[in-house]
Amino acid sequence: MARKRVVVIGGGTGSHTILTGLKKTDCDLTAVVSMSDDGGSSGRLRDELGQLPPGDIRQCLIALADESASAQMRKLFNYRFTAGNGLNGHSFGNLLLSALTDITGSSDAAITEASRMLRVRGAVLPVTLTDSTLKARLADGTVIEGESSIDQRVESPELPIERVYLEPEARPHPPALAAIERADAIVIGPGDIYTSILPNFLVEGMADAVRGSKALKIYVCNLMTKPGESDGFRVSDFTGLVCEYLALTAPLDYLIVNDAEMPEAPRERYRSYGQHPVELDEENCGDKASNIIKAPLMLAGAYLRHDPRVLAGVVAEIVGASPPGA
Repeated sequence: MARKRVVVIGGGTGSHTILTGLKKTDCDLTAVVSMSDDGGSSGRLRDELGQLPPGDIRQCLIALADESASAQMRKLFNYRFTAGNGLNGHSFGNLLLSALTDITGSSDAAITEASRMLRVRGAVLPVTLTDSTLKARLADGTVIEGESSIDQRVESPELPIERVYLEPEARPHPPALAAIERADAIVIGPGDIYTSILPNFLVEGMADAVRGSKALKIYVCNLMTKPGESDGFRVSDFTGLVCEYLALTAPLDYLIVNDAEMPEAPRERYRSYGQHPVELDEENCGDKASNIIKAPLMLAGAYLRHDPRVLAGVVAEIVGASPPGA
């Protein structure tokens, strides 16, 4: 039987988490990654070298690195300099991807070379090769420019985001469209809704491709709200935005949500940051998802994350693939 072709759409830590788990299933994996990051090491390289931001690509490459790849190589890609004039704060993996882009002449060729070095299981594809800026319009009409300014909002954080868009318009990366077209399942998320998930659907033709695909459409909802981005959001709010930006005429096939209780200590800590567990309002989700799958997805540590193994197991069961460790 042919392996199920699964496309994961997102960016950042959320994509790293789910890909880490799905890598251990028998799925044929492709990660389609948002290219709107303009903060930290990625933002500095983007500004100084005029290249696409490498950070989210790097995280997906590390997540899909084959276990047979050198552990030192994986550590090297994740290494971050903590000193040095001009180096402090940079990730080695980001610098390597930037160097490979110069050497090969293109970002996609650089990703291919890095994938070979890490023996990546699957493919990592930027959603676009267009240099474009993410912008957010707030409820009072104020426009905030840049993913990092939206992600860590200090300007009118009490005002909800009315709309996000890309400027200039971004053209899709053809291999990303092709992967979506032949997918058996499309997994959206988890990840910050306005800065990691929705930017993918702002790229010209991407929402049309997902909407028109015959693949199962699966959304993994976030565990926590985020100040200035999803304050007060419940599951139906996150899911509703995905449906809205995809312009879906039918519900998503599956919605995956956490049903594990959060321990009091991290709950209190996150509350002090203005973050709260995302509440499942199932009665408002019926028109947005045909099936709601509840599972104990929370992995409590220094930070709260989705448990890669449990999440991958849920997705594998939906798509008919072998679960992790099978």
